[in-house]
Amino acid sequence: MAEIRPISAELRQVAETELNEVPARLPDDLQALRDWLAKQPHLKARQDAQFLVAFLRGCKYSIEKAKSKLDYFYTLKTMMPEVFANREMDEKSIAMCRAGTYVRLPMPNGCAGPRIHLTDYSNFDSNGFKMIDLFRYQTTLMERMIREDDNAVISGTIEIIDMSKMSLSFVAQMDFSLIKKMGVFADKGTPIRLKGVHLVNCPKEAVAVLNLGRSLMPAKLQSRFHVHRNMEELSEIIPREYMPEEYGGSNGRIADIVAQMEQQMLGYSDYLKEESNYGVDEQLRPGKRLTADSLFGIEGSFRKLDID
Repeated sequence: MAEIRPISAELRQVAETELNEVPARLPDDLQALRDWLAKQPHLKARQDAQFLVAFLRGCKYSIEKAKSKLDYFYTLKTMMPEVFANREMDEKSIAMCRAGTYVRLPMPNGCAGPRIHLTDYSNFDSNGFKMIDLFRYQTTLMERMIREDDNAVISGTIEIIDMSKMSLSFVAQMDFSLIKKMGVFADKGTPIRLKGVHLVNCPKEAVAVLNLGRSLMPAKLQSRFHVHRNMEELSEIIPREYMPEEYGGSNGRIADIVAQMEQQMLGYSDYLKEESNYGVDEQLRPGKRLTADSLFGIEGSFRKLDID
């Protein structure tokens, strides 16, 4: 296990009992992925142990599923340049971080529980940012989680979305084709398992739009969306102590969390530059090549929505 970061006894129990992790077998499992990658002419992927073990854990140590997930991870990133190409911690990314729209809370939901993220749309300036900017920032954080957040990799993530002050201008700029693409990536491409999306304080005007967005998600993800009228309802599922101080909890102050996240993300510039070296070349893929339509089927979906 020297190649990867040690984990707590509590996370170790989850990894072994729920994910089928066998520490003594890990070197062979990692080598199996590397041997397979060496035979894929179309795929250039990172091969460090900490990165690869995330895919093994995310696929509960099914080598075949981990191979598929790795391929989809890079294929979907290549097919979504609007989200993944030319990412850097530039002024816009830093401004998005400082806005505090999307934060990673310090304490997970229990010592061996899922990582919690909070989205607060009251901090989203729809005049200065677009939805694509938020997605580019979120995917950068996701890739950092794959490498650095053992709770997220082993126990998954919980997304809490506070919609109490979502502006109509933000709702108006929702890009449903992009939302569907992100749903496919979350389902097929990322090794981080999404345990639940909790929408809180949802205004009536946004319900129809949200239902449309949810309908575009893969069925597995649709079942993980939950709507709560207020924070009291949410606290029946996620204890209030795991929320930030601004929400009556003890899980950090948002201003402090944002400041720490900014420093961490600035240190990720080299990683983002390196990412341009990885991806897929469909011209070299053995067998049938993949296309955006075969992966996302967006035009067909919207034709169906128009008819129905």
